[in-house]
Amino acid sequence: MRNTIVRRSVMTGSAVSLALLVVACSSDKPADKKDEPKAAGSASAPVAATPAKGKTDAELAKLIVTQADVRDRMLTEVTPAEVAAAATVTSDKPECKVLAQAQTLGAIGTATGAARTKVSTPESAGVAGLGLTALTLTSYDGKGAEEALASVKAAGTACAGGYAVPQAEEKITKVAPGPAVTGADDAVTLTLSSDDLDTRLVVVRKGNTLATSYTVGLKPELALDVLDIQLTKLG
Repeated sequence: MRNTIVRRSVMTGSAVSLALLVVACSSDKPADKKDEPKAAGSASAPVAATPAKGKTDAELAKLIVTQADVRDRMLTEVTPAEVAAAATVTSDKPECKVLAQAQTLGAIGTATGAARTKVSTPESAGVAGLGLTALTLTSYDGKGAEEALASVKAAGTACAGGYAVPQAEEKITKVAPGPAVTGADDAVTLTLSSDDLDTRLVVVRKGNTLATSYTVGLKPELALDVLDIQLTKLG
């Protein structure tokens, strides 16, 4: 995950021979200083960029949306039991486990920290407008965020025919691409279909942090405004 670029200055055998020949032929007169070869390694080598450091739980807790950010929605705290359950979630198909994790507030890949909340629409929105969004922030060292997002994209293709999440007693029958999301460094949107309704999974990347939004409701697109607010807070 961390690439180190090493520069080596190498003088070939032919170059050495040529240098010796020049010295021998000109030994009877002082060498012009402007023709003197520069000492190897005199040029300063470029400094490799420091790999990004992932954020901690405490740092992400300050970045995730709050009730003040989404006043027309209701925020619910995620319980320790829900976090523990997310850490053990599985799928009947190993290649689909990452989608099951994203659905259940789990951390995708090897994260350095995580923050979670649940955002729901008020009852005043009516039955058609009701929905619940599980929102998870995760951060990573180096290129971990890029790799985690790539694993979700790969699963979206590999699991097109569906999969099961035993812990949630849920059966996804189809996975298909969803509408594009803008404003992030990279993103993937998937529509997860079951016998009852369609749900929406969106994972966006800002730097080395992922925001994962999983929405259940008759109109999952209503959660995109929450995601927009979250992207703004991530900078």
